[in-house]
Amino acid sequence: MASHTREPIISVLGHVDHGKTSFLDYIRGSLVARREAGGITQHIGATDVPFEVVQSICGSLMDNVKVTLPIRGLLFIDTPGHEAFTTLRRRGGSVADLAVLVVDINEGVQPQTVESIQILRQFKTPFVVAATKVDKINGWRPNVKIDEQIDRVKDDFYKKFYTIVAQLSEHGFNSDLYLNIKDFSREVAIVPLSGITGEGIPELLLMLVGLSQHFLQKELSIEIKTPGKGTILEVKEERGLGTTIDVILYDGIIKRGDSIVVGARGKPVVTKVKALLRPHSMDEMRDPKEKFKNVNEVYAAFGVKIAAPGLEHALAGAPVYVGGEELVEQVQAELGEIEFKKDINGVIVKADTLGSLEAIVKILTDLSIPVRQGAIGKVSKQDLIEASTVKQFNKYLGVIMAFNTPMLDESEEYARANDIKVFGSNIIYKIIEDYQAWVKETRESDKKERDKVLSRPAKFRILPGYVFRQSKPAIVGVEILDGTLYVNSRLMRFDGKVAGRLKSIQQEKENLQKADAGMKVAVSIDDVTLGRQLSENDIVYTFIPLDEIARFKPDDLSEAELKLIREIKDIQRGKHD
Repeated sequence: MASHTREPIISVLGHVDHGKTSFLDYIRGSLVARREAGGITQHIGATDVPFEVVQSICGSLMDNVKVTLPIRGLLFIDTPGHEAFTTLRRRGGSVADLAVLVVDINEGVQPQTVESIQILRQFKTPFVVAATKVDKINGWRPNVKIDEQIDRVKDDFYKKFYTIVAQLSEHGFNSDLYLNIKDFSREVAIVPLSGITGEGIPELLLMLVGLSQHFLQKELSIEIKTPGKGTILEVKEERGLGTTIDVILYDGIIKRGDSIVVGARGKPVVTKVKALLRPHSMDEMRDPKEKFKNVNEVYAAFGVKIAAPGLEHALAGAPVYVGGEELVEQVQAELGEIEFKKDINGVIVKADTLGSLEAIVKILTDLSIPVRQGAIGKVSKQDLIEASTVKQFNKYLGVIMAFNTPMLDESEEYARANDIKVFGSNIIYKIIEDYQAWVKETRESDKKERDKVLSRPAKFRILPGYVFRQSKPAIVGVEILDGTLYVNSRLMRFDGKVAGRLKSIQQEKENLQKADAGMKVAVSIDDVTLGRQLSENDIVYTFIPLDEIARFKPDDLSEAELKLIREIKDIQRGKHD
């Protein structure tokens, strides 16, 4: 059976806004990064860089690499950068041969960088670190060697560089400047570069070609006749073609007329390829500068647009296999439970793609925020009705989170009329941050409103020998045992009988509005006489009626206050039994 050497698939990983797309833009000469929402990649893209382009960029540096494995080029997958996209990166990582871990040299390793490192370790993917934005170092002279920079700039560079080395070491990786590495199987190469000036990019490409030669001799040799396997990057409507899917083909071959099984909403779709369209070399699949080329076949590794009947419900992020009905169960098993509805109180999530939906649900789960329903598509009136149902039981969960998907007109009207919060954005982490900020603000506002009308739980002991006046008002020394005692609180004896109202609190002749646990203060109490209703050593509680106790929110109380509330409730119930 005929075989060929496919392109290495290279996943580009890293923290938000650390320069992943920018260095690919420099290679492509495109402006994709500027067109992404917030400058952050929100969907996986694929870019094919032919070997002759690599040679042209690297120039004489290629003389340092012994090319024993002929490759057609390098295929880059530019993955989203926020931790919410773990699922997408895992999908990228599962098909990637090599990776570029992008780290802003001025910021060092960030939380999303750590997550990327964990993914690379899990899939045992060889990687290079691109230390980006060296041009941002104060005083940096473009295209001047590191050791030829002025001393102050050189010192600043090495300080930042060795911070990254130390951070990588904390995660179990030995690393060094690419020029100093002798054994690439034992150390991770760090290549300083700039996506703006282009310095370091030839060296990075050279490293990737070298690693391909070193690590991928077997992996890159594939049988041309093997049925193709791929992953859907995006589902798009194209004029004259209908619904199409952008696919990264990572194994085998796909031909016009082939039967394929496509992961879709509901049951996987079995259909036939009507057209295969390839972007031109150096084009980004999401944003091609030229029209796609119509071809009869494509073999891995490559990004390809597939036109076929019945793709309306195809899901971005789902598998695509060349084959028929015999593969439906396999594809269904890989998809797992994508869209779901649970009989719990939780937020409603809508998204434009499978990967986005998985990403949001995962981060919400990690944050212990329950999800009642997850689905792909526009926000409908039915989604808002679901949120309204949840809101009756938990106002903080009765909301919609919508990533890169609009609301239907009737939905907007229903949301306004029923005061349903919809958190929408084309940047996932902004949705999460906006929601968390709203919850915090709303909780604080609700707590202030409750505090205006609700008493706070407190417990204190009347100190023996500190009775300064017996009545009108009684003035005594007390020790606060639990909770916080506020002025104007009604008081209750240990047997449940109401015993006056707290008139004032003093400590060292200073009037206080409250006294916390552990404090010893003097208090004045109206409507009691010491020796009758209250006595020395008595344990006294704030009086909180049972109906008020029911209005307290557990999240607003400390563990000590919750325990105290239970004591007060038990005392009152004991009195009435």
